[in-house]
Formats: sequence, C-alpha cells, structure tokens
Amino acid sequence: MKILLLCPELFARESGIQRIMRLYLKALCEAAGAGDEVRLVVLNDREFPEALLRRYATGRLTLRQACNHSKPAFVWQTIRAAAGADRVICGHLGQLIVAWLARCFHPRLEYYLVAHGIEVWRPYTLLEKLALRGVRRILCVSDFTRREMQQRIALPESRFVVVPNALDPLFDQVLADGAPGSGAPVILTVARLDAQERYKGVDHLIEAMPAVRQTVPAARLHIVGTGSDLPRLKELAARLGVAGTVEFAGFVDDEHLRAAYRDCALFALPSSGEGFGIVFLEAMAHGKPCLGVRAGAAPEIIDGTSGVLVDPGDIRQLATQLVWALQHQWNPQQIKERVGQFGYPVFRERLQRALTA
Repeated sequence: MKILLLCPELFARESGIQRIMRLYLKALCEAAGAGDEVRLVVLNDREFPEALLRRYATGRLTLRQACNHSKPAFVWQTIRAAAGADRVICGHLGQLIVAWLARCFHPRLEYYLVAHGIEVWRPYTLLEKLALRGVRRILCVSDFTRREMQQRIALPESRFVVVPNALDPLFDQVLADGAPGSGAPVILTVARLDAQERYKGVDHLIEAMPAVRQTVPAARLHIVGTGSDLPRLKELAARLGVAGTVEFAGFVDDEHLRAAYRDCALFALPSSGEGFGIVFLEAMAHGKPCLGVRAGAAPEIIDGTSGVLVDPGDIRQLATQLVWALQHQWNPQQIKERVGQFGYPVFRERLQRALTA
C-alpha cells in the first residue's frame, strides 16, 4: 500500500490542525508494513526540521516535499507523488480539489478527506462539491463536524466516519516528569487572536473578569496566543478596568505552554466554533478542569468529571461558572482518565479501521 498525505502545514506554525496532521503522519508510518510507502506533500512549510520529523516519521516515509506556500508547486508535486499511489489522504478541504485532480491523472487512486471544523461548516463551491462526491471517505474529527457536513452535501451515510483527534503521545511523555502547579486561581486560555476568529470567545472571558473578581479577588486571566485582534482585546481589558488582571503572554514555545497548563487552576475556551479542541485535551492531561460552551465539539470532550459547559455568548453565566469551577474540588485523576478516551493508540486504531473498512 502506498499512501500520499497532503497537509496545509506541519511545522510552519502551531495550531490544532498542524498538531493532528503530525499524528496522521505518525500513524500512517507506524501502520506501514514491508513494501508499503508513505509520501508527504505540504503546502506552506519551507522545510522539514529533521529533529521534529523524526518524532513523527519512520523509514516508511519515502518521499517528502515542502512547497513553501507555492500553490503551483503543491499541485505539481501532488500529481507527481500520486503516481503509483493507492490512496491520498487530504488534510484540508482547501486541498481536496488537488486530490481530485490527481485522480484524473491516476484513475485507480482513492482519496480521503480529514474534516476539521469551520472550514467545512459552510456552503461548498461547485468544484468542492465535485471533489466531495468523489471522496472515498470523510474522516470527521467530531460528530458535530459530521452532522454539519451532512447538512450541506448529500452523500451516503457510509462516506462519513468520526475519527476524533488525539493527544500527542510526546506530550504525554513530557508530562511524566512535570511538577504540580501552584493551584493559584489562574484562568488560562490558548487561542489564535485573529480578528476573523472572534468566535473563540477570548473577549467574553475578558468581559467576565470584573464579575469573577468580585467573588474571587485573586483570580487572573492568562491569555496565550497572538494575532490581529490583540490590540482590540488589550483595549477591552483596559476599558473594563482589568488590564492588571489580564496577562497577554503572546506566542510561547511548548515548554512554556506546558508550564502554563501546569500552573493554572482552570482552562477556559468559550469558543462557539471548535471542530474539536486539542487544547482541552492538553489541559486535561495536566489534570486541569476545562470550561467550554454548548456549541461545536466541546460537549463531546468535556463531561461532568472534567469541566463545565455554558451557553455561548452569555457573559453573566460565563462569569458564574468560572467562579464555580475555580471553587469546585476537582479530581485530577478523573480528569486525566477522561483524556485516555482520546489517546493516540485509540486514534491510530480508529484511523486504521476507517481506512480499511
């Protein structure tokens, strides 16, 4: 079996899609047997750092091509790499038409789509519909994403399969030696702060802080991430009188991110548009409770033992539940056990079943 994996990015930046596509590469390489091959074409990466690539690839990775943001190069390299391949796994809807084009040149090729979240929760163009009708199977990261897609395109039920995202096993290994956090009333959120992604609800957390501090005066909000919306969020914190309570950490590396998870009391991301939410798993892996909203895929991840859900956009309810979660006595071991349901071994098995069914 020769499998070609297409990705928008792997190492060029950090986000949920990049993290899960690395696990796709790892799982495909580990499942490859004698005579099997895995090939890789990535649109936006300029290079593949060897130390990072070795964490996710084995000797079964026989071809790798970084296209450095060049769409013509991506199309050409995909068509070339598809020669002799049996399957193409497309890591983003925006690249699916390229997989369809590759099959035009190589008719025996089957192609699959990984459906993440908001990129598939919208009407499709004619070309996207054409490519979707030819897909062998759509690997949805959550049941919510599956339902949203089914409302937008008429395909047989069997074409859709839910393969939830997983926690990176390397993340688990680092946690083994981690020290416990301070237990201070710090609310942590991790998100891109782009103006086009205000559905993340970071501004709602800032708006809730005055009410939170009335009951928990020592509470602080720690925001990890950067983007075009950062100036507006800082101005909002100043206008509400909580600028000294809200810390904008900007981009942090993995070591400092783990420290932020370790030292917080509660992780909160009141996003109404999460296709999955790997950050919830990362926080839970540290035994930290999570707050999400009753929208997107958050209800599929957060249960009563691992956190709390609120209605999207309800600032008063958000503040009340932030206070409740800060004061509640959580069981860190139960929270960590919840993560086990989204472990890498489970993900790898589900992916193999989806590709062989």
